[in-house]
Amino acid sequence: MKGKTELRRRVAAPECELPQDLHPLLRRLYAHRGVKQAVELERGAKNLHAFHSLSGIERAAEILQKAIADNLCIMIVGDFDADGATSTALTVLALRSMGGRNIKYLVPNRFDDGYGLSPEVVEQAAARGAQLIMTVDNGISSHAGVALAHEKGIAVVITDHHLPGETLPDAEAIVNPNLADSAFPSRSLAGVGVAFYLMLALRARLRDSGATTLPNLAELLDLVALGTVADVVPLDANNRILVWQGLSRIRAGKCRVGIRALLEIANRDARQLAASDLGFALGPRLNAAGRLDDMSVGVALLLSEDIAQARMLASELDALNQTRKEIEQGMQTEALALCDALERSSEALPLGIAMYHPEWHQGVVGILASRLKERFHRPVIAFAPAGDGTLKGSGRSISGLHMRDALERLDTLYPGLILKFGGHAMAAGLSLEAEKFDEFRQRFGELIGDWLSEESLQGVVWSDGQLMAQELTLPTAELLREAGPWGQAFPEPQFDGKFKLIQQRLVGERHLKVMLEPLGGGPLLDGIAFNIDTTLWPDPSVKQVELAYKLDINEFRGNRSVQLIIEHLWPL
Repeated sequence: MKGKTELRRRVAAPECELPQDLHPLLRRLYAHRGVKQAVELERGAKNLHAFHSLSGIERAAEILQKAIADNLCIMIVGDFDADGATSTALTVLALRSMGGRNIKYLVPNRFDDGYGLSPEVVEQAAARGAQLIMTVDNGISSHAGVALAHEKGIAVVITDHHLPGETLPDAEAIVNPNLADSAFPSRSLAGVGVAFYLMLALRARLRDSGATTLPNLAELLDLVALGTVADVVPLDANNRILVWQGLSRIRAGKCRVGIRALLEIANRDARQLAASDLGFALGPRLNAAGRLDDMSVGVALLLSEDIAQARMLASELDALNQTRKEIEQGMQTEALALCDALERSSEALPLGIAMYHPEWHQGVVGILASRLKERFHRPVIAFAPAGDGTLKGSGRSISGLHMRDALERLDTLYPGLILKFGGHAMAAGLSLEAEKFDEFRQRFGELIGDWLSEESLQGVVWSDGQLMAQELTLPTAELLREAGPWGQAFPEPQFDGKFKLIQQRLVGERHLKVMLEPLGGGPLLDGIAFNIDTTLWPDPSVKQVELAYKLDINEFRGNRSVQLIIEHLWPL
């Protein structure tokens, strides 16, 4: 049975003290998102939290300062997603601009090296002359890798944002806002945010030591914005500043040529860029390299200084992303067939779904898990063969279930069932021996069944209420676009309303294009619902609908008009 959906309206945070001169609609939206004071809406860089309270950051900056002074070979070890790529590029650029003359980087290959600072990656770093390894967006669980680095006489500085386990690697310094002793006010930094903060601390040390020619690190905020949005970390007040500052630079044309090339290939106008474009247009193209091939092409794009080269690399990423979409579509078809077979059998679909197919692609199982989670509204882990007798899985969770905690509980209850795991509340990765999949599927389903109730599988569509007919205008849409950045945990405004359905037709293969009029009267409006169920729509018998929608701006041949992006529609 698919998860059901219910429309609910957000309520304002108590004790809200927002300015009275703020636009009434924005007052309502910000209050719905828990904003209580005007200071939380500041977007200037001067309002960023200071780096000093990040535990380990002074020690890490000291180690980097000495390594630069001694001309050591510093090897940046990244990750194979967009956060890892932006973190790697940012750190390489920053260290070189602060006097580093021997800065190299190494991006693990998802298929050959595994995640993080694995022993295999340490061997490669040593072979390339590394004297100091700095991890970005990984390392917090890399005990074996750090131990091997020390055996080889290589010091390690870890920067990461993933949740730590019970014990920490024996690195020379660890910078992570999620450490138990961290007093940093934001635990939501992405990996690129942590790397940026360490570069700020290093710059401050160099300045205090008398250095006079130091870079303006604000020039790297385009990378911070891209990595932060693409990694879907919560956009708390601090992250919103980082993203807004980066967005503003991109809009003004002050960004890396690689980002400009990605915008061109995605057909996005930099001047009108929104945070959602970073997440849905640029991030997936960058991620495609790490999912299907090698993320070093993504890092090369972000480091490029030549627009012609950047366009070639962006084109390569775009082609990879198209291939990824085709692979994902095939995997989705197979996964839904497995779910349908389960639903037709005597078994009910378990509250926690674990799925495996011997021909699935390990670089795409995370996206597959996300799609299945959205369809069935329950935690999902999808597995693919790793090629060595083990399976690699990627899980996505729903509100109310902490995915990493669930895996930790399974690991405690059934030692040896899981080879390794890590991640966050809403997403996690793991590996296990292929012959243990059936046992894992059973144990995972049982655990989630104990932890969740049927009621928790009720999908909720959250709305900011209705817009009046006179608010369904271009100025309102522009006001909303500029009021962000919107994103994870600070969601883009979504409204509900009842409309006459005047026209409906399919565009592309699965998109429903409609013309609407508010039931109480108002302007005629264009709307579009993406990836609809074509067995249900179009439906000429439906004349009235209730919608959950976002107010957007459609730009076509120089004309700008209001468009409803329909997230959910229900016949009336």
